[in-house]
Amino acid sequence: MDDAAWTALALTLTTVGAAATWLLWRRRGLVAGLRAAALTLLVPAAWLTDTLRMFTRIGDAVADWTLGLVFSPVVWTGVTLAGVSVVLLVVAGMLARRGTGVRARNAVAPGRSGDAPAAGPAGRGTPAIDDDLADIEALLRSKGIS
Repeated sequence: MDDAAWTALALTLTTVGAAATWLLWRRRGLVAGLRAAALTLLVPAAWLTDTLRMFTRIGDAVADWTLGLVFSPVVWTGVTLAGVSVVLLVVAGMLARRGTGVRARNAVAPGRSGDAPAAGPAGRGTPAIDDDLADIEALLRSKGIS
């Protein structure tokens, strides 16, 4: 669009907005009229700052993207893959909350021999999660910190 078309569009929208402002002011009162006036003034502000043209470019870009989305099987394949990805993430989160399919960090694979979990400090029979943590826990307990 050329500058004359943008000017005509802005002038038309401002005139329509001014008429709506006057009607709202008369029928619904001061607050409704002031709100309509504020919205009406956004149109010439957008024209003067060239954001009116920017908004139409954004609208055109969204429309082009939407048309490409609707008529392209390649894009629909991508949308399907994104949907499968979201479903897998949700299922993984649900399973993790249940504790299903989660392996402990120090778990020994089946069929392999490994060290049995060490007894916790003070011989309470609780398995230590990690040897380093067991040492730190024993040191803290010896200092009276639990």
